[in-house]
Amino acid sequence: MGRPLGKGKFGRVYMVRTKAPPNFILALKCLYKSEIIESGVEKQIRREIEIQQNLRHPNILRLYGYFHDSKRIFLMLEFAAKGELYKQLVKKGRFSERRSSRYIAQMADALHYLHGKHVIHRDIKPENLLIGIAGELKIGDFGWSVHAPSNRRTTLCGTLDYLPPEMVEHKPHTAAVDLWALGVLCYEFLSGAPPFEELSGARATHRRIARVDFTVPEHVSAEATDLIKKLLQYTPTARLPLEKVMKHPWIVKYEERNSGPTRPSEA
Repeated sequence: MGRPLGKGKFGRVYMVRTKAPPNFILALKCLYKSEIIESGVEKQIRREIEIQQNLRHPNILRLYGYFHDSKRIFLMLEFAAKGELYKQLVKKGRFSERRSSRYIAQMADALHYLHGKHVIHRDIKPENLLIGIAGELKIGDFGWSVHAPSNRRTTLCGTLDYLPPEMVEHKPHTAAVDLWALGVLCYEFLSGAPPFEELSGARATHRRIARVDFTVPEHVSAEATDLIKKLLQYTPTARLPLEKVMKHPWIVKYEERNSGPTRPSEA
């Protein structure tokens, strides 16, 4: 057992090394059964493990397996060497267009893979994203994700700033909730704050989301603005599909560099 990497709602994450050669480094997430039962989220935790264990994508954090004792559940996760993306965003204030485009391209690819497996993530936000050794983005938290072959859900979940209009209006939702969240993420990468943030409270944020009331800062390029506006559409079916996101001019513009790791000067 090594140093703690972070603290979650139901336990902690530690950096660990396997005892047997080649002494593999991974992250061990320890969850306390008593806390899970107390919060009534047994089903959610079981679902999170089942979903994540079956995913294989370079931009999705691997869950290698799990084990448990009488008090705890241990999840063996891929170690994301460069830590939490959120911390880097806070430190920098905002990301460059190149870095943001690279991350959105990776997110779109990972979401396309998830949706192909009928998995809706439902909680895309900087806090749930990690950065791997080569500077690549990793989707890390599947606590709110759902395997939905019917593709229609009604549960209100996720994080307020990232909720789409159909969720704040308590309407059924589809995988298009992840497209909306991708638009919010793109905006936050480039401006440093989510587009519908209202410091006066949740109700005001709800109203702005329902009206799709946002303004893109002047420093954001026309191509990035175009992508944000095409994703932040009130009607779920009007949102730009992931295949088109990956071919959008703003993504294609930085594509040659997208394949390589982000150099410190670009960050």
